[in-house]
Amino acid sequence: MSLIQYLSKIQFDFGAIKLLANELDLLGLKRPLLVTDPGIEACGILEHVLEAAKPHVPTVYSKTTENPNERSLKECLEIWHTHNCDGLIALGGGSPIDLSKSIALLATHKGELADYDVKIGGSSRIGKVAPQIAIPTAAGTGAEIGRACVMTLNSGRKCVAVNLNMVANTVIADPELTLSLPKKFTAATGIDALSHTVEAYLSPSVNPPADAIALDGFVRNAHWLKKVIDNGSNREARWHMMMASLQGGMVLQKGLGAAHAMATPLGEKHYHHGTLIGILLPNVLEFNAPSVPIQINTLEKAAGLRTPIANWLRELVQEIGLPGKLSELGEKGNEISEIAKKAKADHLTLSNPRKMTIESYELLLRQSL
Repeated sequence: MSLIQYLSKIQFDFGAIKLLANELDLLGLKRPLLVTDPGIEACGILEHVLEAAKPHVPTVYSKTTENPNERSLKECLEIWHTHNCDGLIALGGGSPIDLSKSIALLATHKGELADYDVKIGGSSRIGKVAPQIAIPTAAGTGAEIGRACVMTLNSGRKCVAVNLNMVANTVIADPELTLSLPKKFTAATGIDALSHTVEAYLSPSVNPPADAIALDGFVRNAHWLKKVIDNGSNREARWHMMMASLQGGMVLQKGLGAAHAMATPLGEKHYHHGTLIGILLPNVLEFNAPSVPIQINTLEKAAGLRTPIANWLRELVQEIGLPGKLSELGEKGNEISEIAKKAKADHLTLSNPRKMTIESYELLLRQSL
């Protein structure tokens, strides 16, 4: 049976942030906890959002790390209880948004985050969580509309909790907030958004509405990513890239594939997620192509590609200034077998269109070195 569910209330356009105070009122939030990171605070976006929240005065946590960790989660839960918070505002990229989801979960559920890891079946026990408003400041992760949160536990292991109950109640997607995003992060997050539409489209799960959204999101990304890299102040390009990111998040319910399954254990080494995806996905596409030739052809024709999608993506990654090999990140390949085992055990292996083995993951990792 196929579950088809769409998803959150979304306010989308330039200037949408001005609706924040009204959206807080509609959710009945009086004491929200705003979760963000030092970069958002330093560049002035936090101040802009706090002004939009007035007369509400959120309690602010701005120490989110690039890969959110269990220590930050514990700190935020202490703040939550000290200030008797009643909801969350997640402001930033995937890290603050994932941290917000984990707070919303543990503020309303007993135990530790590890108890709700999808890999042990814990995610099925997730019920209603605390109310959330998600405000993305990057066009990439789709986390603002996604059902998963990824957290680095104190042990160093990545924990992934996945449940539709964790999707934000309201998303405020204002492309204005992405205009100051540096070129490097625009590129890496843009590739991540592209990968969501591609891997979801190729997933064997049956969800025709998601396929239509994924195809449109891929074409949009393929057309506008290079343009926004060339000119970060291009408002039209920023609008389309934020929409493509949102579409990538909307189709995550179909599942992703082998590129993301490998990116999770590699991410434990603190490599940037979107950068990893840009390296891994071309080889995964070549590996999967014999299993989904019609879908691959549809993607290529829809975007007007003149070369096979894997080659096109390699060229795009190079053109936008991202590394094309894991070795460029300093990876030596000493742990290929261990990473392959973790990738095979990842839940996203199940939604890859071609059956994956530890050996096939080892092959892909060696190709990506």
